[in-house]
Amino acid sequence: MDSLRITIAGAGIGGLAAATALARDGHRVRVAEKAPRIEEVGAGIQISPNGAAVMRALGLGDALAEASIRAEAVRLVDGLTGKPVVTMNLKRDAPDLAWHFIHRAPLIEILKVGAQDAGAVVETGDEILPPPAGKPLEGDDLLVGADGLHSKVRARVDDASKPFFTRQVAWRAVLPETDVPPVVEVHMGPHRHLVTYPLPGGRRNIVAVEEREGWAAEGWSHKDDALKLRAAFARFADPVPSWLEKVGTVHLWGLFRHSVADRWWHGRQVILGDAAHPTLPFLAQGANLALEDAWVLARSLRGQAVETALAAYQNERRPRAAQVVQAASSNARNYHHAFPPARFIGFNALRLLDRLAPARLLGRYDWLYRHDVTD
Repeated sequence: MDSLRITIAGAGIGGLAAATALARDGHRVRVAEKAPRIEEVGAGIQISPNGAAVMRALGLGDALAEASIRAEAVRLVDGLTGKPVVTMNLKRDAPDLAWHFIHRAPLIEILKVGAQDAGAVVETGDEILPPPAGKPLEGDDLLVGADGLHSKVRARVDDASKPFFTRQVAWRAVLPETDVPPVVEVHMGPHRHLVTYPLPGGRRNIVAVEEREGWAAEGWSHKDDALKLRAAFARFADPVPSWLEKVGTVHLWGLFRHSVADRWWHGRQVILGDAAHPTLPFLAQGANLALEDAWVLARSLRGQAVETALAAYQNERRPRAAQVVQAASSNARNYHHAFPPARFIGFNALRLLDRLAPARLLGRYDWLYRHDVTD
């Protein structure tokens, strides 16, 4: 295929990864970001093996490794007692796979530099208003919508997502704390759970989820009172209260369930990442799915007419995204057992499985983590 002129709306993880992959294939790529600066603040992120495979294929694997901490285990904890339920040893049971803890800011910087080094142009303060009827922008061959939850490009290729409130909210905070073990800990309690893991630079990332009736707005920019977070987890055993006592600035996110787009492309417009399949955070797959989308879109455009390539991209990615979105939505129920007998049975079943066949606990997610779109 001849070189295409491509504009990507949005300089997030998916948009910058797509820019890198497409520019490396010889396309003339421009990334247009409506924000005046490209920045991601205040949040940690997990890059799981399926996402790390894309980073390596983009030539960014070493940069990811240098800017992140490699996870060694995942530990599930009874939040009410503080007693471990089960620990999945990643080094023992999946030595060939790598999970990375990284702050969003350096990840975005790695991807931006990768895109620019590949020849893409990244512009800020430039909001894309997509034309109607599936047409690209004037002078372009393709418009890629990587413009997030409320994508304007999605509205041109598919029905806009009509989300509903899941009656769950999530607080996010980062604490200064040294000597945090390289472990994901999930502290589980009735109607709530808390996830924590280390970040480079001596920091602890916290995401705390609570079921509630009261509505909360979607988006990470909404600040909240740390006292409300501490009150929500007041029944949890140490060390959770001691962590939350250190929280100063905290942000609150109302969790909404969005539909996966039925149609991912129309004419010369196509969507990826959250624009196509917003995902609840209970499997930490939003960024990883966006990385997968970016790679498959670029690969699909090799040697095919644009419309044929976009159809192939959708056919490959939509079933995968729908499976991950559904699994993430189901995972919250597994963490939030409120009925004491259900908690007892569930926790002891995990403990028994850990004693008899520990590798099977992690192996349940081979379909997710061992999926490598770059093969």
